[in-house]
Amino acid sequence: MKTIFITLITVISFNLSAQKYITKTGTTEFKASMDSFEPVEAINKSTTAVLDKSTGKVAALVFINAFHFDIALMGEHFNENYLMSHLFPKAKFNGNFVNFSDYTITEKEQTIQLKGSISIKGIKKALEIPVTVKEVNNVIIVDANFKLKLKDFSIEIPGAVKGKVAKNVNISLHYELKKKG
Repeated sequence: MKTIFITLITVISFNLSAQKYITKTGTTEFKASMDSFEPVEAINKSTTAVLDKSTGKVAALVFINAFHFDIALMGEHFNENYLMSHLFPKAKFNGNFVNFSDYTITEKEQTIQLKGSISIKGIKKALEIPVTVKEVNNVIIVDANFKLKLKDFSIEIPGAVKGKVAKNVNISLHYELKKKG
């Protein structure tokens, strides 16, 4: 009886983990530039994201200090003054694809609404965005472009550079998730 129970638990665990797709090298980019000024933009190529293909649940984690700026001083100000990465080292997203059971992920790109909450600087906000999804060679590719308002996350831009930084930041995501296990 004990052997049957252990076998059953193992099979259930395998089936549950077989539906999870993950990346630790997802790309998250942001651009907050104003025209005719120095580009205010950075890229993070170490975003962790997980998709449970059986439920449509999604989670993502971005380490703030992993954003790379072409101008080091911008990165320093970003981490120390604006996002205070020493106090709030991570941005997080948790959510679900809306009506995920209606979709079958294939090589044909589809747009699906992703709904959940994003947390930046410890401030949680609801977020609903269109996301393109497709699966190629057992890799689920997720792309999205959306805007976030700095004021929603209490990000204050000092007067000296206020006209050089956009109030709405453009975010781009590109995640290639591989089957876990």
